[in-house]
Amino acid sequence: MLEVLRDRQADVLRFAHDLKVPPTSNQAERDLRPSKVQQNVSGRLTSEKRTKDRYTIRGYVSPAAKHGLNAITVLRDALTGHPWMPALPAPT
Repeated sequence: MLEVLRDRQADVLRFAHDLKVPPTSNQAERDLRPSKVQQNVSGRLTSEKRTKDRYTIRGYVSPAAKHGLNAITVLRDALTGHPWMPALPAPT
């Protein structure tokens, strides 16, 4: 680890200069944290089906929010038959 810090200092500290770069690459953990907090507060696990449903919805809403869309609008549009899909990346 020390070698990475020494040899790639600009990469390691990029988040300090570019505010668009998050300080960690663990976005998935941050997306799941609200569910883990709820589980800890309630002191119980929900059913497997409910957990799968919750993460399916969260997995749909989270990327849409990262693209600057309103979560409620995205859910409403999906339920009315107009699901959001991210744009395809530009060919390189």
